[in-house]
Amino acid sequence: MPILGIGVDILHLPRLMSLLSRKGSDAFAARILSSQELRSFQRLREQHGEDNTERIARFLGVRWAVKEAAYKALYPIRPTWKEVIYSPFSAATHAKPTLVYHPVSGALTPVDKLHVSVSHDGDYIFAQVIAEST
Repeated sequence: MPILGIGVDILHLPRLMSLLSRKGSDAFAARILSSQELRSFQRLREQHGEDNTERIARFLGVRWAVKEAAYKALYPIRPTWKEVIYSPFSAATHAKPTLVYHPVSGALTPVDKLHVSVSHDGDYIFAQVIAEST
């Protein structure tokens, strides 16, 4: 299958933490997360509370970087934040991270598969997305 596009993004975590302290993590989460991702975010908040702001920021930062990279890989298609759904690595099943583009309109797209890779080290989160076309 031909490659439709490649997108990358890097996020400086302290910048996001500053934004979250001003705007609040709930409002930010509601703006960028799909309903499935939002449920995971809410479970994380219930388990760890606001006390663990770095863990919450990392959760949101990974999704922000992945969605930014996906937006670049999918161009000229312009997905909304909530149409790109990220599922992280699962230690229980050893399933690698997945990324799905699910247009709200249900329209057919030339996107067959999205490949995603995320890395974080200290204050930085890096995401790469490769979009394959049909």
